[in-house]
Amino acid sequence: MVIKLTPEVKGRIADAIAAAEATTSGEIFCVLARQVSSYRDISLGWAAAAALLLPLGLIPFGFDPAWIPGLGEGWQAAHLSSTDVIVGQSLAAYALIQSAVFLTAFLLTSIPGVRRMITPRSVRRARVRRAAMEQFLAHGLHVTQARTGVLIFAALSDHQVEVVADEGIYSKVDHAVWADAVEALAKGMKQGDPAAGFEVAIGLCGAVLAEHFPPGASNLNEVEDRLVLI
Repeated sequence: MVIKLTPEVKGRIADAIAAAEATTSGEIFCVLARQVSSYRDISLGWAAAAALLLPLGLIPFGFDPAWIPGLGEGWQAAHLSSTDVIVGQSLAAYALIQSAVFLTAFLLTSIPGVRRMITPRSVRRARVRRAAMEQFLAHGLHVTQARTGVLIFAALSDHQVEVVADEGIYSKVDHAVWADAVEALAKGMKQGDPAAGFEVAIGLCGAVLAEHFPPGASNLNEVEDRLVLI
């Protein structure tokens, strides 16, 4: 499903942030990442494993260098000096097969849909979480006055979302609230309506921020109210 981020969508999310922050001294920031990792190392790992293991299946079938065009063809002398030639041809043929398997497996596992299926969920979750933490720190959500910054993060290619709350608010709120915000955003992304997903998640986070950190006299806006696309 293709998700389009039109100016209207960005405007709705910015308005939702502004509305939520009007009732609290906390800060909410939203980030949408197209891709948090290339996962090339995962493709390389699968390709290396395939190149190492799959060619072994040829041995029980009597692997012969002659299976490779240009190797093992023609007459062979039937004496001991020909052994080195046969061994060399066999190793060359086996190396060629391994190379072909490696390249084929790497190209197949580089297809986005295939790569997502073969990448362990724990790896994807860890990289999305790391990317979310990097954004949390990069945008200064950890240096707000009362340590009440909340990041709402969605990773498009990984189909995963994260909510990161600073220690000032995290310790005061039931973890179920953050889980509800994650679920709401994930539902909106799945339905192809990111604005609706972010709006609900922002509303849930804004409600708990307002409960524990009502707006002060000045209610400074420490972080810009907008969606960042990376």
